[in-house]
Amino acid sequence: MIKRRYTMKRGIIINVVLMVLILVFAIISMNSGKMNLSPLEVLNVLIGNGTDKQNLIVFDFRLPRIVLSILVGLGMGAAGVVMQSLLRNDMASPGTLGISSGSGLFVLFFVVFIASTGKSSFIALPLLAFVGGLLAAGLIFLLSYRRGRDISPIGLILTGVALGSGYGALTTFLTLKLDDSSQMNFMLYWLAGSLWGDDWGYISILTPWVLILLGYIFYKARILNALHLGNQTAQGLGVSVKRQFLGLSIAAVALSSGSVAVGGSFFFVGLIAPHMARKLVGPDHKLLIPAASLAGGLVVVLADTITRTVSLVGDVPTGIVITVISVPYFLYLLAKAK
Repeated sequence: MIKRRYTMKRGIIINVVLMVLILVFAIISMNSGKMNLSPLEVLNVLIGNGTDKQNLIVFDFRLPRIVLSILVGLGMGAAGVVMQSLLRNDMASPGTLGISSGSGLFVLFFVVFIASTGKSSFIALPLLAFVGGLLAAGLIFLLSYRRGRDISPIGLILTGVALGSGYGALTTFLTLKLDDSSQMNFMLYWLAGSLWGDDWGYISILTPWVLILLGYIFYKARILNALHLGNQTAQGLGVSVKRQFLGLSIAAVALSSGSVAVGGSFFFVGLIAPHMARKLVGPDHKLLIPAASLAGGLVVVLADTITRTVSLVGDVPTGIVITVISVPYFLYLLAKAK
C-alpha cells in the first residue's frame, strides 16, 4: 500500500480547487431561488445593466447572503484549526470548548437589552459576542489551570463541554422567557444557524474582522506547526509558548465569536472543516489553514444554496442542513480512526 504524500504543489492545487468550487456554488446560488435569474441576467446585473428588480434580487437579497456564508465558513474553519492544533486534540472546536455558547449568551443579552431599545449599532453585536467568547475562554482556562503543571488539553475540553452545556441551558431558558415572539423566533433561528445578518452593514464589519485575523493566523503557521508537536518541542525550537498560545487563542475566539454573532450557531463547521482539510492537504499549517477556511466556506455556501433552492418543509435554517450533510462524513472519519 502506497502512503499518500502531501506536497506543497498538491496542497496549492487543492486550495485553488476549493476556491473555484466556492465561486461555482456562489454563481449557482445567485442564479437560484424562488425568483430565478438566468446566468446572463446575473451577469448583466454585475456589469451594471440589470433592471431595478434584478438589482434588488442580486444586491439586496442574494449577494449579501452569499458573502456572509463565505465569511462565516472561513472564520469557523480557521478557528477550528487553531484550537485543534493548540490543544492537540481533533475534537476541539469553538463548540466543544463552550466558547461559541458564551458568545451566544451575549448575543441574547444584545437582543433583549440593546436591540429592543433601538440603540444598537452594527459594531455592537460582534463586539459583545467577542466579549462573551473571551470571557468563556478565560473561565475555561482558569478552571483548568493547575500551578506548576501544563494545561491538559483533555481537561480543557471537558471543562469547555461542561461550561458550554451550562451556557446553552441558560440561553435556552432566557429564550423561552422572552415575551416578544419576534425576539424568541430570532434566538431560536440563531441557535439553529440561520445566517440572519445578511445586511451590508454587518458584512462591512465582519469582512475586515475575518480577513485581518485570518492573515494573522496564517502568518503564525510556522508557530502552529511547532506548537502542534508539543510544548517542550516548541520551546526547544525557540517558540515563546505561553505568549504565542495566548495570542492565537484570542484570535481563534475573535474569529469564531464574530462569525456566530452575525451568522448564527455554526459550531459544527469549526469541527468538521479542519478534518476535511487535513485529509486533503496534510498537517502543514501553511496549507492546512487556507484549506480548512475554504472548506468551511464551501460547506456553508453549499448548505445555504440547498436551503434556498430545494423545496423543504418550512424555512429550514442553514445550520441544520450543514449538520445533515456533514454528520455522515464525520461518522466515516470516526469509523476509519484507529
